Amino acid sequence: MNIFTKIIVSKLHLADSVVENVLQLLDEGCTIPFIARYRKERTGGLNEVQIGLISEWNDRLNELVKRKQTICNTIEEQEKMTPELQKRIDDCWDSTELEDIYLPYKPKRRTRAQVARELGLAPLADIIMQQRERNVMQAAQRFVKEGVDSVSAAIDGAKDIIAENICENEQARQRLRNAFLHGAVITSKVVKTQKDTDEAAKYRDYFDFSEPLRRCSGNRLLAMRRGENEGILRINISVDNERAVSQLQRQFVRGYGDCALLVKEAAEDAYKRLLEPSIETEIAALYKQKADEEAIGVFAENLRQLLLAAPLGQKRVMGVDPGIRTGCKVVCLDAQGNLLYNDVAYPFPPKGNRKAAMRHFAEIVDEYDIEAIAVGNGTASRETSDILREAHYRKEGIHVFVVSEDGASVYSASKTAREEFPNEDVTVRGAVSIGRRLMDPLAELVKIDPKSIGVGQYQHDVDQAKLKKSLDITVASCVNSVGVNLNTASQHLLTYVSGLGPTLAKNIVEYRKQNGEFVSRVQLKKVPRLGPVAYEQCAGFLRIPNAENPLDNSAVHPESYGIVERMADDCGCSVDELIKDKTRQKGIDLNRYVTKEVGLPTLNDIMKELEKPGRDPRAEIELFEFDPNVKTIDDLHEGMLLPGIVTNITKFGAFVDIGVHQDGLVHISQLANKFVSDPATVVHLHEHVQVKVLAVDMQRRRISLTMKL
Repeated sequence: MNIFTKIIVSKLHLADSVVENVLQLLDEGCTIPFIARYRKERTGGLNEVQIGLISEWNDRLNELVKRKQTICNTIEEQEKMTPELQKRIDDCWDSTELEDIYLPYKPKRRTRAQVARELGLAPLADIIMQQRERNVMQAAQRFVKEGVDSVSAAIDGAKDIIAENICENEQARQRLRNAFLHGAVITSKVVKTQKDTDEAAKYRDYFDFSEPLRRCSGNRLLAMRRGENEGILRINISVDNERAVSQLQRQFVRGYGDCALLVKEAAEDAYKRLLEPSIETEIAALYKQKADEEAIGVFAENLRQLLLAAPLGQKRVMGVDPGIRTGCKVVCLDAQGNLLYNDVAYPFPPKGNRKAAMRHFAEIVDEYDIEAIAVGNGTASRETSDILREAHYRKEGIHVFVVSEDGASVYSASKTAREEFPNEDVTVRGAVSIGRRLMDPLAELVKIDPKSIGVGQYQHDVDQAKLKKSLDITVASCVNSVGVNLNTASQHLLTYVSGLGPTLAKNIVEYRKQNGEFVSRVQLKKVPRLGPVAYEQCAGFLRIPNAENPLDNSAVHPESYGIVERMADDCGCSVDELIKDKTRQKGIDLNRYVTKEVGLPTLNDIMKELEKPGRDPRAEIELFEFDPNVKTIDDLHEGMLLPGIVTNITKFGAFVDIGVHQDGLVHISQLANKFVSDPATVVHLHEHVQVKVLAVDMQRRRISLTMKL
């Protein structure tokens, strides 16, 4: 077992063989969705999250190896490497400990201690540090020379060296680090000149705030840091300084002589000038990293729920981007999402009126045989939806759905939108995006930078590289869990399919344009640059409806077609007949088909696919309507029961749209009649809920809600 496997096994508590197999599959170029879906025998049935953690630890350890090499090279250049030091570095697999080992050799700017060393005061520092010299003044006299004009100057220089040595002492750093981890307090104060500004109002809770750092939630930490970055708050992280200094002095001071007194002074200087700022910065970065990870996790889970929202399916849809002054942008789409018509309707004064708009909408619906209507949830959404519902659509089975339009403006101005609709303006593209989101949220939202979709907390304050990586993984996971229609998928959607990417996705679309629709998965091998490895990784996630081989429209991987064909032969029927005959499926003894490579996990997956080939894991779409008597925040009063839609989930609660143009907050303590540690375990994005109004803050336009009914 190699060292990486050993470390990952200890961190994740997984079997040695499972971790080794996953690492081997990753080295072979397999993607996480492919490993989780089609290599269960080798992974012991690990899910994508577990495989992702193994991959993450593998990346982290590889980065640590690179860092070790850099450190060794630097120390060797200084000709200070020893066998003992080399072994310590080789055996170290903790990044913090590694940096502590490296600190004495790390190139620095020209410090006071460095100046003192250049003046030849290191021997004096050693004498003082040993604390055996009875006449330190006499010992220091020997070091008075050019550049060191007095005994006090020599002693001060020696103390600077001692202070830096104490700062670089691994034990001292770890003790102070532990003190911060267990006893640090974070405080936040408002900048006096900013206290009464409008910008500062949202940070009012942190004007005079203090709590133990270990209890400070990620969302509070990020909120305070944002306030600090905007110049409104000042943040400080501190421990009991007297206790910390005393502990440091006990470590280094021995006895009560003059040398001991000088070491005591040097230790206090080391703490105040070097150690405390260094460890405070380190701990602040550590808690910021934890807060980032928490926020990124919340964003990723919200994004997953949004992408996997229930699709309406292939219906003829009218997309409406509501507006008052500029009117409502209206588009009509066919069942494949192609743009058929666009117009502007004016339901509101001064340019139009309600009755004329209703007639206009009705004419469009009739002319294009519309089956459903998607209305963006922005300005005038509620009013526009009411107008549409008042018309004759309900009795004809034409329902109105309110759709999140977050990111629609980003898409409409993007290169992708320009390529799709080169002759249309941004308003038309935005309305098309709204309509398509109703038909298939996943296929449409993958075209938008996830950060622009607006379902996270403090996403602009976290590590952007880590955020992008996490969200890309989430999008890919969602795309592959649903599967992609090879003949209708956009280039953007194909990009996220396992084993593909921008180049192969573009090649597939170009091949489709030149040769017509794909009739089989095998045909993928004719796509330029799509080799055997890419084919293995992507084939099982691509669907071909009405293909000659029915398995091409399922999640059964081509490598398993032979197994299904054997099952059909044993049942005396064709594959197509086997898929349609549930009775024959139930009579199959899977143990007959177990081999060294294919076990029961894969065979069970195959049988699930035969029961319902190409099944969509997403739920069915549900209708929703707001309370017709509540339209603005002025209509609210305490105790009112209202229907709502969950629009965002954070670590501190869930935001709910109740139809008054301002989402209300259900605090985590109000989500259920029990203790809730994670809101995501109680509610999910776009869930239809019943809430009660607790309070309305008109000044800050904040609505407090509860689900404890």
